[in-house]
Amino acid sequence: MRTLGEPPTLGVVGGGQLGRMLAEAASPLGVELVVLDPTPDCPAAPVVREQIVGDFDDADALDELAARSDALTFEIELADPDLLERVGEERGVPVHPDPATLRTIQDKLVQKRRLREWGVPVPEFRPVEDREDLLAAGEELGYPMMLKARRGGYDGRGNVPVESAEDVDDALAAVSGDLMVEAFVPFERELSVIAVKGDDEVATFPVGENVHEEEILRETVVPARTSEDTRERAEAVARDVLDAMSGRGVYGIELFETGETPQASRSDGILVNEIAPRPHNSGHFTIEGALTSQFEQHVRGVLGYPLGATDLRGPVAMSNVLGDVEEPRPAELAGVDEVLATRGANFHWYGKDEVRPLRKMGHVTLVGEPSASDLLAEARDCTDALTFR
Repeated sequence: MRTLGEPPTLGVVGGGQLGRMLAEAASPLGVELVVLDPTPDCPAAPVVREQIVGDFDDADALDELAARSDALTFEIELADPDLLERVGEERGVPVHPDPATLRTIQDKLVQKRRLREWGVPVPEFRPVEDREDLLAAGEELGYPMMLKARRGGYDGRGNVPVESAEDVDDALAAVSGDLMVEAFVPFERELSVIAVKGDDEVATFPVGENVHEEEILRETVVPARTSEDTRERAEAVARDVLDAMSGRGVYGIELFETGETPQASRSDGILVNEIAPRPHNSGHFTIEGALTSQFEQHVRGVLGYPLGATDLRGPVAMSNVLGDVEEPRPAELAGVDEVLATRGANFHWYGKDEVRPLRKMGHVTLVGEPSASDLLAEARDCTDALTFR
């Protein structure tokens, strides 16, 4: 039987908005956080016990984090899996999700190969070493295709569409490093499942529908506005993904609902796009919209606590607050009173000092009785009222 006494300390590599929300969720459980982040006074700093200022690959800083922690996790894929594995072993501190999972996730080609080996449906893909490889992929997969940097990249960074053979040279010039290419997926909807591995148990939140523009997540609606059969298939695929990953914690799983396409016939209408081995932007709806938030679930999972219930409190919509500026500038947000005056609106500010074009600065969530579409329109009105200009 678990007893409460000296509060456990969770060490987190990364102190951005995800670290901030992890700390907010951990506090009621009697769990304290120490974060490692290179930015002094990072977004998580006001709500954690302590911040260690250091780079994610700083061996001494990571060793200090492990020495102060009962368990280690990460909120950013820039964490170094080799260092995490080493300091965890040397300090006798468990690391979750497993550094081997992080190592797999960090390389999109390795990730896709791993999923395919486990029978998880993914788009057709090819490694790309040079111009000839990309042209050959165009012959096999057809145009358009999506050229991707295998490492790094988020919110559309590192992804370049290749519309025809004439675009090959420009696409290769636009993306650097090791590359892969994927067949274009003519999807009907972008879906996501926030799933969590605990100590001999797994749980999934209801399937969300994501709205992207310029490859940046703008909004999430839950339940996804699709058929019950599609939602059940998406949840089943997410559980298959968990089987392919090792280590406890939350996994954000992005999916395509493909509709009637040749790929759909091989995947039952669902393809996995990408996986994040951590809480995910598309899961922010869980803070107010579910009985247990994704952040509390991550803390529970990493520490080996029993997982919480994932039921919705009602239909829910989440809209991101993005930087609407053309150049970086100090973050001064106007229009907050209008959002706070909106009945049922939940406003989250991430505490970033600088706003940049399309940088994620916060989000607004609404939960209620109307349809998810009505809630989404209201959430969109809220974020439209906010501006940094």
